[in-house]
Parts: sequence; C-alpha cells; structure tokens
Amino acid sequence: MVIMLEQKPSEKRIKVIVPIPMDEAGVASRAEQLPSDFVRPGFKPEFVAVPWGAALGDSYHDTLLMDWTVFQAGIKAEDEGYAGVLIDTVSDSGMRALRSRLNIPVVGPGEAAFAAAMMLGKKFTVLTMWPEWFPLYEKTLTEYGWWERVASLRSIDTRPDVTELLAGKEEVIFEKLKAEATLAIEEDGADVIVLGSTTMHQSAQYLDANLPIPVLNPGQVAYKFLETLIELGLTHSKKAFPAPEVPKDDDIRKGWY
Repeated sequence: MVIMLEQKPSEKRIKVIVPIPMDEAGVASRAEQLPSDFVRPGFKPEFVAVPWGAALGDSYHDTLLMDWTVFQAGIKAEDEGYAGVLIDTVSDSGMRALRSRLNIPVVGPGEAAFAAAMMLGKKFTVLTMWPEWFPLYEKTLTEYGWWERVASLRSIDTRPDVTELLAGKEEVIFEKLKAEATLAIEEDGADVIVLGSTTMHQSAQYLDANLPIPVLNPGQVAYKFLETLIELGLTHSKKAFPAPEVPKDDDIRKGWY
C-alpha cells in the first residue's frame, strides 16, 4: 500500500518503508507523522508498506521478517527514482543491508534519534510501549556501541496497535508515558527521552510540553536528517557498507512484487 501526493517535476522523492503489512488507512496513520508543513519544499515522502511479513515486531521471528521484508521493499528504490530511503521503525530493520546495496542515503529512526539524543544530553532513555520491543533496541545499541550513553529502557507494558496507533487512547496512554518518563529522569538519570517507536508519534508533542527534558520523535528526527543529507549531496560510505560483487536483486524480490 502506498500513500503519496501528486509529484512535481523537481521534487526529490523519499521512500518511507513501513515494516508491517497494512491497508491504506493504516499507512495513512503512519504518514501523519510527517505533515505537509513539516516537509521542506522540493521533497516528497511516499509511505510504502511491505506486502507481507511481521505483525508486531515482538519476537526474534518478527525481527528477522522485518529485516528481510524492508530489504526487499527497498532494494529497487534507486532504480525507482527515489533520492533516499527512510525506514519507518526504530529497529532500523534492513538498514545496513540496504546501505550495502544502494548508493542513495538510507536512514533509520533508531540510529538518527539515538545520535541526536547524545548531542542534546549525556544519557538518554528509550521509552516504549511494551518490553517485548526491548530486544530491538538491545540489538541496535549493541551494534552501534552506544550503551554507555543509555540511562535505561522503559516501557508502559501496554500492547501496541501498529495500525491505529494511539488514536482514541490518548488520555490513558499519554499519562502512562509521562509517568514512566518521569521515573527515567528521577531514578535513571535520563536527560533526554527517545520514543521507542514511530507508532508513538502522536504522543511526542504532549510529552515534550509536559517534561523538563527533550523528547525526540524518532521518525521526524530521521526524516529531517535524510533531507539534510540529500541537500548536502552526502550518502553512506561504501567502505563501511561495501556493495555486493554479485547482486541478487531478482532473487530477493521474486515471488512477492
């Protein structure tokens, strides 16, 4: 499912890959994290959900599926004319594999938001919906080598809805998130909060207004970083992410697209 607006000839298209298969309404809810007045003139994000794969990202089973299906969905982004790829999950699923295959910049909200948090403070807490998502952060934080800057991982122990997000549950969920973030500040020493999922974007403004420290909305942080990379003409190092000598694009995409 793809959500996009009419393209202007000079626009730089960004492929935003949703790692969970969902219908048009679900994709539209995810796309709301980048309202039109947030997007710089000349850029055009297009939200595209994977056609099959994980349901909740709550297990190593789903982690593998998210890596694979996001990689599948992004493998032809350069050929499709996109200027960059944004992965719509803090797990950064498939990010490094896509950097290996593509020359256009590929950005993940986890890496971007964690890096921003370290610039804005000394210790950050990842605040998320339920502890089943902790392994996603443990994987990336270990890979990036950033544990020394992590105050804690905290959750409100509430099963997420990755399609409808927080709609209709704001009054309860927002207060739970505020209470847990307050504990992160007072007990863990956090001086920055990173929301643990792009599906939590509806709570960002409330938390930022009601907490004494910065609250990072990872999808927006990553998107703005990607816009900046494109404007600067920068992309990832091919020494760090070397291209395969024998690409397998057709085999990778076979049977689903």
